[in-house]
Amino acid sequence: MTKAKKAGAEVYVQFVTVGDTADLSAKGYSTANERFSEIKKVADCFRWDDWNVAFPGDEYHLKLDTMPRFELSNTFERHSPLAITELRPTVVLAPHRTSYNQDHQVTAEAVHTALRPSDTRKRHHPRLVAAYEEAADQWRYDTAPSPNLLVELEETDLDAKLAAMRLYGTQIHEHPHTRSEPTLRSLAVLRGMQGGVALAEGFHAMRWLA
Repeated sequence: MTKAKKAGAEVYVQFVTVGDTADLSAKGYSTANERFSEIKKVADCFRWDDWNVAFPGDEYHLKLDTMPRFELSNTFERHSPLAITELRPTVVLAPHRTSYNQDHQVTAEAVHTALRPSDTRKRHHPRLVAAYEEAADQWRYDTAPSPNLLVELEETDLDAKLAAMRLYGTQIHEHPHTRSEPTLRSLAVLRGMQGGVALAEGFHAMRWLA
């Protein structure tokens, strides 16, 4: 996100659900209010142009697989304040469907549906549609594919990413958790090595209209 903002891009973030969640903290859970507070801090850190939560509260939090895909896809396509028809983005990044988290899986499939190929003269098509990776995406029965798009990062880009992650106090953990600072840095080093540079982020490009 830091690299995108430095390049002059507008950045919008569509959250799908934010609710109370059981976790490994001393009190055993984190609240939706805590998470909203964290999001606001990260939004300021990255200077997002706007952000939105489509379904706040506990009705669908960690239960998106109970929602009809049509409803969720329509949210992304036309009903959200940050809908594709409203923003007409050039780049869309979404979770990868290989995530073990059911909400991530459902979101990935719904975005895939919302961005289906059509007639570009009648329907907006983001020129780049890609799925970002998480370290935990390897936790699968079948092998997760290797990224086919690498974006080089400067050290300052990674520092900003780690600083923002610290603001997500309910999400960051000590090593060897998959959401620890050493894990995020190690993944950036690995993807950088695969591209012949010091640091990079890996993505799975679903459409890249050059």
